[in-house]
Amino acid sequence: MIIEAKTRGFICLTAHPKGCEQNVINQINYVKSKGEIAGPKKVLVIGSSTGFGLASRISSAYGCGASTIGVYFEKDPKPGKPASAGWYNTAAFEKIAQADGLYAKSINGDAFSKEVKQQTIDLIKEDFGKVDMVVYSLASPLRVHPETGVKHRSVLKPIGKPYTNKTVDFHTGEVSEITIEPCSGQEDIDNTVAVMGGEDWEMWIDALKEADVLEEGFLTMAYSYIGPDVTTPIYTNGTIGQAKKHLAETAKVLSTKLEGIKGNAYVSVNKALVTQASSAIPVIPLYVSLLFKVMKEKGIHEGCIEQIQRLYADKMFKNGIDVDEEGFIRVDDWEMREDVQEIVSDLWAKVDTESLKELGDLSMYSDDFYNLFGFKVEGVEYGTDIDEMVQIPGLQ
Repeated sequence: MIIEAKTRGFICLTAHPKGCEQNVINQINYVKSKGEIAGPKKVLVIGSSTGFGLASRISSAYGCGASTIGVYFEKDPKPGKPASAGWYNTAAFEKIAQADGLYAKSINGDAFSKEVKQQTIDLIKEDFGKVDMVVYSLASPLRVHPETGVKHRSVLKPIGKPYTNKTVDFHTGEVSEITIEPCSGQEDIDNTVAVMGGEDWEMWIDALKEADVLEEGFLTMAYSYIGPDVTTPIYTNGTIGQAKKHLAETAKVLSTKLEGIKGNAYVSVNKALVTQASSAIPVIPLYVSLLFKVMKEKGIHEGCIEQIQRLYADKMFKNGIDVDEEGFIRVDDWEMREDVQEIVSDLWAKVDTESLKELGDLSMYSDDFYNLFGFKVEGVEYGTDIDEMVQIPGLQ
């Protein structure tokens, strides 16, 4: 079939297998070009099919030479209906990794469930014995609690009062003012924390520890974001910020639980990037469009793979874990540099629909968005028939 990009708001409804494969190849080549990293050798990535999770799996495999197990929840292909981008990403990664002599297997299912946790433990026992690192990189709007059966939905809203600021429709380039009403109360906050906080991360580590599949000196890491003042009301001080605070608290709890095997848990605070999750948050696309241009001009712009490769190479496995006074690993350090934020803040005050082309880089934002789904990828021939029925070689 011929696969074209079909969008609805901040969602792309289709994905291109060859484009996704080329994205994976580009990321692998980047990591290989940066040299070897003295890091983990048996890695489980929970949420491994897109964004930071995929970059973590690639950095583990091609930076550290690690065997990897990926867990994800993706849509498989049907005749005439393409799979999700994460499915094609995983298929490409596992095909290439296995051809290169690297162990790469995966499990497709609800990572919040007890069943997927047990299936993963069984695979670790059978093939690894134990793992030395777990990356937790889930991004989901919904979680069915495995103990209560309650369906929790997260909301991306401010707390206490409405928040009004600029945003952009990245499909049209129109800059407008948006008012986001506050969450309805504590229930919205609790639901968001239940989905995006640290409870499931802790459940995973508890289950793995109880099954005795964690190596001595084991590391686990989850990803977070803090951001600048302009996003604080909707992010850091909003419902999602409460979930991220819970994630940070969970890291401390897990570090205590892991003391017996000399293990540790960390939260890495990453840079603002174009992801399926961030595209859904008002204000963020406009901020990122301005940020990208400033960081490109300064020669310090990074995508997912550059970010995670630097995290591994410079912040984690070079001279010990590099943390700030709050215990966070900061890979948003270049984004939050004073010289960068001063310029972005100045541009934010000026930007409107007419000036955005000059002040920001919306085309790069748009291209990055389409790249997530395998479209607008350099070197890929679109408009020709392609087999959508791609299978994942390491799927269990």
